[in-house]
Formats: sequence, C-alpha cells, structure tokens
Amino acid sequence: MITSVLVANRGEIACRVFRTCAELGIRTVAVYSDADEDALHARVADAAVRLPGASPAETYLRGDLIVKAALAAGADAVHPGYGFLSENADFARAVADAGLTWIGPPPEAIEAMASKTRAKELMGIEPLKTGDLTAGDLPVLVKAAAGGGGRGMRVVRELADLDEQLDAAGAEALSAFGDGEVFVEPYIEGGRHVEVQIMSDAHGTVWALGTRDCSLQRRHQKVIEEAPAPGLTPELEASLRETAVRAARATDYRGAGTVEFLVAGGKAQFLEMNTRLQVEHPVTEAVFGVDLVALQLRVAEGEPLDEEPPAVRGHAVEARLYAEDPAAGWAPQTGTLHRLSVPEAVRLDTGFTDGDPIGVHYDAMLAKVVAHAPTRAGALRKLAGALERAVVHGPVTNRELLVRSLRHDEFIAGGADTGFYDRHLAALTAPSPDPYAPLAAALADAHGRSRFGGWRNVASQPQVKHYRTEPDGAEHEVRYRHTRDGLAADGVRVVRATPALVALEVDGVVRKFDVAAHGERVYVNGAALTVLPRLPEPVARQEPGSLLAPMPGTVVRLAEGLAEGVTVAAGQPLIWLEAMKMEHRITAPASGTLTALHAAPGRQVEVGALLAVVQEDQS
Repeated sequence: MITSVLVANRGEIACRVFRTCAELGIRTVAVYSDADEDALHARVADAAVRLPGASPAETYLRGDLIVKAALAAGADAVHPGYGFLSENADFARAVADAGLTWIGPPPEAIEAMASKTRAKELMGIEPLKTGDLTAGDLPVLVKAAAGGGGRGMRVVRELADLDEQLDAAGAEALSAFGDGEVFVEPYIEGGRHVEVQIMSDAHGTVWALGTRDCSLQRRHQKVIEEAPAPGLTPELEASLRETAVRAARATDYRGAGTVEFLVAGGKAQFLEMNTRLQVEHPVTEAVFGVDLVALQLRVAEGEPLDEEPPAVRGHAVEARLYAEDPAAGWAPQTGTLHRLSVPEAVRLDTGFTDGDPIGVHYDAMLAKVVAHAPTRAGALRKLAGALERAVVHGPVTNRELLVRSLRHDEFIAGGADTGFYDRHLAALTAPSPDPYAPLAAALADAHGRSRFGGWRNVASQPQVKHYRTEPDGAEHEVRYRHTRDGLAADGVRVVRATPALVALEVDGVVRKFDVAAHGERVYVNGAALTVLPRLPEPVARQEPGSLLAPMPGTVVRLAEGLAEGVTVAAGQPLIWLEAMKMEHRITAPASGTLTALHAAPGRQVEVGALLAVVQEDQS
C-alpha cells in the first residue's frame, strides 16, 4: 500500500497530484529548484527537498537527485507528473531499482511509445527521411522524438528552411527533455487534433475513456481542450478508441496514457502515444466522473479496474491561462501575480497563489480553468463567463483571447482545426479598451483624498491624470473635479467612488467598475492600466536598428558567422532567445550591417536589453 508519494515535477501538476493524495490520506513530498523555493507546490506538500542544479530548468531533469530525495524523505512511491522525466524509461527503472513504486507505465512501454519514431514503427508507420524530401512532400512537421507540449516542433514549408528548423527543434527538445532527437512527418493542413484517454491495469483491462479535441493551439501547444470531441461520426470515434486500445495492448500498458491523432476528411492519422497524464486530463475527469490520479495510484498498487468505465455525462471544456501577450507573437510575460481567482462554478488547477512571482525558467501557464455542463453550448458559455469574471492581476495574459475564442462562431459550431489562430488571431487580439476604465481608475484613486487642493469655492481647472492601457500601449488623459457634492466628470454622473468600486451613470445606465491598484499598475474590471507620471522622465534614445530583448531570458545561440561588420538581410534570424522553455527568434529589422553585437550564448538578459544593432543600408 502506498503511504507517501514524491511528485517528480513542479507547479500545477504537482499541486494537482498532491490534492488527490491528501484526499486519500497519502503523505506528499515535493522537490524544488532554487527558483522554486517559495513556489506553491513546495509549500503545500507535507515535506519538500531541494534539488541542486546548474540551472533551474535542468534541476527537474536530474533523476538521480530525485530518487535520492524520495529515499531521504521516506517516500515509497514516485509520480512523474507530465513533462520533464515523465516519459523517461531510465528514470522509471531507477525509481523501481531503488525499491520505490513507479506510478506510471512499465519502462518497456515508455521506451516503445515515448519515442515518437519507435511508436510509429510499432503502429506500422514509417517516418519521412529528411534526406529524401522533395518540394512535393511539403509542408512537413519537425517534431521532438521525446516529450511533447509543442516543444521541439516546427512546420517547414520551404526546403531551404529544413536544416535550420531541424537544428532549432533539436536544440529546443534537448533543453526541454534532455533528448535532442527529432523526426519529420507530413503536416496536414486543416486537420483536427483529437486524442483518446486510456487507462489500463495489470489484469488485462483497458479503458478507452472517450475522446478529446485539442485543436485550438498556438505554436503547436494546446490552448483550449474539450471532451467529447465534437462532430465525429460514430464509426470514426469507434475506430479511434479501437486504435488506442490496440496501442495499449501492444505495449502491455499499465496506468494512464493518451493516444493522439490528426483527423481530417473523416480519416485519422496516428500521431503518437503519450505515456503519462496529459495537461488536459480534467475534461475527461469531468465527463466520466473519475479521478485519473486516484486511478493511477490504484493501478500502481496492483488493484484491478472495473470491467467497464463509467458512462459519459455532459460536456467539459478547459482553457489554459498563460502569462503571455498573444498580440505580440505570444511573447511570455514575467512579474508578480498579485491576484488570481475564478468563480466557484468552475474548476481551477494552478501552481500559483496571490503574490507569487512569474519567472523566466518555466512554462508560462498560470492555470487551467475547466467548466462542465450537460451540453457543449452550456459548457462553452459557462467557461467564457467564468473567465470574463475572473480576477487576474499581474502580467499580461491571454484571458481576453480565451473568452473571445470560446464565443467565436467557428469554434461554437464545432470542428475547428489547428489553423484556427492562424486565421483569426488578429481579430481575436484587436484592442477593445473600455473608454471609461481610465476615468474609473482616476476616481478610485481620488476618493478619500483631502479636498484641500482639490475642491475649490470657485470654478478652477480640473484634476488631470494620465494612464496607458495594457497591452496595446494607448495613452489616455482623464479630467475630473472635486465639487461640493463629491467627484464629478463631464459626460457621466458619478454614482459612487471608492478605492475598490466606482459606479458611473452613462446614458441612463449605471455601470460598475471593480478597481484594484498594485503600485503603478491599476486593474479596472480586469483590464490593466499603467499610471503615467505627470512629468515623464527623459527617455534615452535607442540607436536606429537596435535589437532589444522582447522578454527576459537566455541567449541560446547566434546565427552562424554572426559578428560585428557582417552584412545581414531583412528578416534574417540573428539571435535565438529562450524564455519559459520556448525559443524566440530575433530577426534583422532591415538589410544592412551589424555594427554592434552584445548577445552571446549563455548570457541572461532582461527585457529591453540591447542585443545588437543593424545599420540599415542607405542605397
């Protein structure tokens, strides 16, 4: 019987596993890097062990240290979570060799399926050979052989780009999974990403727990997932389940796993099998009324599953809330998460709590928000409404994108494909600031201030404040007055003004604004504004052609032969920056000469740091 579980992971998934363990009376052990010393998962566990490492990102890839931590803390089992070492057969063996229970599939099953190339061979599918590719084979998809989550994945549409994308995918895969092997497969335009959740025991029972649709993706990383997958014919759905069961039986699989497909034109192409729990597992839990982590523990203890899984009930949809700016190339954001809460009607899985820092070392996902309802339409409406009402005070997030996506006609109709954001991103990220939000911020700030210096016995100039709405950067001037009857502004009637709530009557309708201030950042009904100084400080001018770091991160590599004095072409990739486990290309803004180069591999940079300067050709 398992009595103490160490989770070899961090953040949201560690907290989620701990929650089930606590409900079952199982003691919990966390591991943490130096960057995660005060992270939520390290705080909520019954015990926590520091993992020394060369870098915070590498720490959780040290299986030897994790096994030592489990033994030192008295754990008798290890749950790998997802990512990091969750699909590493050597780690699974090391856990078992140490006398600990591995809460996952057998190492042999991991070896058979964790490598995407070997998995395809097992299922009778041959990957493409890069040396034999022709223009007729394009587009193709470069993928990491190990791991998932969109890391180490690139679409190639021109043969000339193949080598560069192979190198980039390999470097990203090595950083994320400790394995730089990549392969190439056909890329199907207009396909849907559909998957089947399986659960197997050691007694020959294999459950195929329905389907999930995970087609709304950015950079091949899932953003919104739902279960069951909409619009599949009964025949196709049955075929997907049968293939998933076949994959499990072929590897003598035990535990939770996911078999993924690309669906197009009524046909399904096998992609891979993930030998771990998926990020999107809560939607399956919701529609089947099960706890997949509890089932993993049950299977690891050798207990049998019931002969048949529970019946499907209703529909569930999950949205991943990221600290990122979708309108700026999905650039990850850092800073302090001042406040995060959602209505009680939905499920919140997160590894953060109020006041936690969001750093550069790990994935930018803040939380998963999950809604369940009797119908798909009800689940979409419920989740969109909950996200709209959620309190998210901190760096820029994708919250508005999520709400608009859930309410988009194409998505509501069902069957949206993986190109959804390629087609609709501009419209989904178009700025739509509330014109009264800056006024509400100013009135909330003015409430309670001494009327001396504000109210005058005779008419005088109004009070003036300036704000910048985020992330669009638009600046707004606000004017208001202190009067005998309180605060006043042109064009509206101020019904109420407190530091936390402002009510304005506009065209006969009273509108309420929740206001929260955190330093120079103010949040009005969730929208972020920055208070601008009355007398702005002089801003240092940047030399034309300066390449600035768009986010804090680490320089991972430079273009071959890049040095001061070389000639570069407009759009040419020059510098690769890694932030939050993803690579970001810095390209030349114009054709010209590189006159300065301050970036070097391994150098950590802050946002706005000068990386290089390109002097544009004047000819």
